[in-house]
Amino acid sequence: MATFRRALVPGGCYFFTVGTYQRQKLLTYPSVLVALRTAFDSVRSRHPFEIDAMVVLPDHLHCIWTLPPEDHDYARRWSLIKRETSRLVRHLIAAPLRPSGTRRHENSLWQRRFWEHLIRDENDFSRHVDYIHWNPVKHGLCERVVEWPHSSFHRYVRRGLLPLDWATGDIEGQFGEMN
Repeated sequence: MATFRRALVPGGCYFFTVGTYQRQKLLTYPSVLVALRTAFDSVRSRHPFEIDAMVVLPDHLHCIWTLPPEDHDYARRWSLIKRETSRLVRHLIAAPLRPSGTRRHENSLWQRRFWEHLIRDENDFSRHVDYIHWNPVKHGLCERVVEWPHSSFHRYVRRGLLPLDWATGDIEGQFGEMN
C-alpha cells in the first residue's frame, strides 16, 4: 500500500485538485453544483476554512483554502465534502466501482485521493490563483476567463482584485502546471 506524506501546517494555505471517479463529467450539472455548494457550506459551518480561490470544471475542481490558525485537518474536510455531495446526488452516479471501492463503502462520484500543495509565499499564492482562474480556458471550456461561470474569478472582479478583461492578451503558456 502506498504511503503519502502530507504537509500538515496549522493555519496553512493549500492548493487542491480533486477529480471525479473515472473523470466523469458531472460536476457542472446544476444539481451537482447545488449539492457541492451545500456540502461546502455544511462542512464550513462545522469545520471553518476560507476559500481563497476556486474553479469547478466538469470532471475536477481546484481550490485554495486557508485553515484556522490551530487547525491542519483538511483531509477530514475533504472527506466530509465528498461524502455529503455524493449523498445528495447519488441518483446521478452511474460508474461502477472497483471491488476495493465497494469494500471501503465508497461511491463512484469522486476519485479516492486528492492532490494538495502547501502554498509557500505570496508569489506562490498568486501563481496558483492565476492557474485556477485560467483553467477553464486551458481545458477548452471557454475562450476567455470571464466566460466561465463556476469560478472565483467573478468574486475577484467584484472586489476589484482583477479586471474583467484579465488574461485576454497573448498569454499562451503563462499559466502552466504548478510546482
